[in-house]
Amino acid sequence: MDKPKRTLINWLGLLGVVSFVSYAVAVIFAPLAYPGYDWRSQAVSDLSAANAPSLALWNQLSSFYGVAGITCIMMVCIAIQGKWNRILRLGIYAFAIMFWVSIVGFTAFPLSGSGDEGATFQDIMHIAVTAAVVLLSIVSLILIMIGGYRGKRFVSLAVYATIALTLMFVGAIGTGVAPSEYFGLFQRFSNLISANGFLATLGIYLFMGKLGDDKIS
Repeated sequence: MDKPKRTLINWLGLLGVVSFVSYAVAVIFAPLAYPGYDWRSQAVSDLSAANAPSLALWNQLSSFYGVAGITCIMMVCIAIQGKWNRILRLGIYAFAIMFWVSIVGFTAFPLSGSGDEGATFQDIMHIAVTAAVVLLSIVSLILIMIGGYRGKRFVSLAVYATIALTLMFVGAIGTGVAPSEYFGLFQRFSNLISANGFLATLGIYLFMGKLGDDKIS
């Protein structure tokens, strides 16, 4: 039996990978324009702060991150309409809301000064957006896990959500208990590997046509 041909929506799933790569490239190479930046101790958000010397390069390298990610997650939401179970769908929708809050919130409220978080209204709003993104990420991944493991359906997606949530907690715990010189290292577990990695995973599932199935093996 011939496999169904990929539609435009399936192909747009690859934008999830493009979004991840764009963000990863910015995280890796933007420090080249920031003299003295220490990726092991400094947050990723320092690279895109309003006064950061790396801001221009960051914007160039991450230019595909937001638009590609938003397009991908919205195509995922369209693909799962009327499919799967309600809890799993709610998890995907919550993840989409998280990504919107992240893109809009951090664009509107970047750190006012690199390495000086919490000093101004803009910094306070940046912290508020961060808290909202973390909360929505946790809720969405837990819902995806519950919906995925229930009845042993969609197990592989639930496993990836479990890995993403574990890495998020590793990052959160690490930034809290590890020495300050390793703050940036653990933060990258949460914002690069965890949430953005899971978005890329959803994009690959969409590209492969798995999100239209009633069961993911």
